[in-house]
Amino acid sequence: MEERELRSMISEVTAGRMSRRHFVQAMVGLGLTAPLASQMLASAGIAQAQPKPAGFTPNKRGGGGALKVLWWQAATLLNPHFANGTKDQDGSRIFYEPLISFDPDGNLFPVLAAEIPSIQNGGVARDGRSVTWKLKRGVAWHDGKPFTADDVVFNWEYAADPATAAVTIGSYKDIDKVEKLDSHTVKVVFKKPTPFWADAFCGARGMIIPKHLFEAYKGGKSREAPNNVKPVGTGAYRYVDFKPGDIVRAELNPNYHVANRPFFDTLEMKGGGDAVSAARAVIQTGEYDFAWNMQVEDEILIRMEQGGKGKADIVSAGFIEHIQLNQTDPWKEIDGERSSVKSTHPFLTDPAVRQALSLLVDRASLQEQIYGRTGIVTPNFLTAPARFVSKNTRAEFNPDKAAQILDAAGWKKGSDGVRGKDGKKLKMVYQTSINALRQKTQQVVKQAAAKAGIEMELKSVTASVYFASDPANLDTYPHFSTDIQMYTTTMTQPDPEVFMNQFTTAEVASKDNKWQGRNITRWRNEEYDKMFRTAESEMDPIKRGALFIKMNDLVIQNVVVVPVVQRPSVSAISNRLKDTTVSGWDSNYWRLPFWHREA
Repeated sequence: MEERELRSMISEVTAGRMSRRHFVQAMVGLGLTAPLASQMLASAGIAQAQPKPAGFTPNKRGGGGALKVLWWQAATLLNPHFANGTKDQDGSRIFYEPLISFDPDGNLFPVLAAEIPSIQNGGVARDGRSVTWKLKRGVAWHDGKPFTADDVVFNWEYAADPATAAVTIGSYKDIDKVEKLDSHTVKVVFKKPTPFWADAFCGARGMIIPKHLFEAYKGGKSREAPNNVKPVGTGAYRYVDFKPGDIVRAELNPNYHVANRPFFDTLEMKGGGDAVSAARAVIQTGEYDFAWNMQVEDEILIRMEQGGKGKADIVSAGFIEHIQLNQTDPWKEIDGERSSVKSTHPFLTDPAVRQALSLLVDRASLQEQIYGRTGIVTPNFLTAPARFVSKNTRAEFNPDKAAQILDAAGWKKGSDGVRGKDGKKLKMVYQTSINALRQKTQQVVKQAAAKAGIEMELKSVTASVYFASDPANLDTYPHFSTDIQMYTTTMTQPDPEVFMNQFTTAEVASKDNKWQGRNITRWRNEEYDKMFRTAESEMDPIKRGALFIKMNDLVIQNVVVVPVVQRPSVSAISNRLKDTTVSGWDSNYWRLPFWHREA
């Protein structure tokens, strides 16, 4: 469709001459997705109808017994502003809530917000410079203190303070101020036009912590707060016990702000183990109700489902399993820091080496033989929503071509079969977390690399260590103390801004920010930074989409990362567990208060 025609259709919806539903149907007919169409309207300031939870309606709170769930990467802390990965975000989401969540179609679902802001109701400024949130009244923290506008203002001050070293700082740093208009209304004023205003205080990155318990720990004392591991939130369940790297226990919140919710009396989130045993405990034996992140060979999942007590639930998402190439030297220590930005990698800064590595991942075989339904071949890092997906790239597996590129760049094979140049050998350490799919992927890549004259030492780290929030442990992925590494990074919003800031210079992980920066590769590129800054304030959705496509292309062309497969969200769910409705754009627990078990 021509840009002119698209703008005309959006104008028809704005004028009320075309319904949202008909617009979405028209876009789907053109090959786009429903979330994409909804996001296009949202970018144009067109409000959506407020969604209502469907399904089971209990007549009382509780009575459902115990809910038992498995996260094979165990939570290590329960402060959402320090969450290193999904397991910490989800562990925190049991207790803490955002103003809004994102449903599977990318629509906004009110949680602590009384309504969804829009241009029509006066909540969203037409120039994109502010959004006004009306907060739900009658909400209390688990200790009985009232939730008010003061808590929202505090969360901005807390996360935006560089000394706090919050992983969520990217969602709050471009806010100029958060004004308390009354006890339950705040106005968020941005430093510049902000097309994706549903970022701060929203979704997996928007959980709100209580001012009265964290105010004394803002800034440099942030890691000393006792409540980093003893959460006091507004959620459907309240804290009972937490053993980092092992288990989270919670109980029903008798004063939860949604009537007759939650259904379950207690919740146990068990961590550790591996994905296969987690899948078996839900799908085969029925010992648990739900398991996260089924990174299991599809053949095994299909076998388990036959006559089992559960199923694999596969939901579209923007998750990408990828290999990162370290731009800094992981073997040299500078001022007490390895992989320091003051260093450069001895050979991965050579474009020829990076290009060769991009040709050594046999994605098609990985999908066919290992991932099946759970991994889709892609040449891109940014894989969703559809309007942000580049058509300018392609995935290629060609070890012979890789060898030719290295030959041309002067990397010659020695007597040991390993290429070298200027006294440097192409020997690298390739790390990931312990997981059967990842170890098999490592072997596939290692074999192809050997044919091209690159030697790879494989390193596998226990998932609970690799994804931990430990600034002293060099084996965590943010430290990136090896040459290349592989894991899945998740896109938890139906907009790529936060997802793509992980390649900006401002987000470089370092000792100074306690390795909480999201740019793990330490890649720095002025052109990328400039495009990202432009996209942050570009109100035209079509121009903004084009900028993110160019950013993806720049990352792929420079081989900052090598995409392996696009991964949908795959969960194991008991046949008796209902209304889970997993969203690829938010925490697995975004609908936790509505989960229930069929008799």
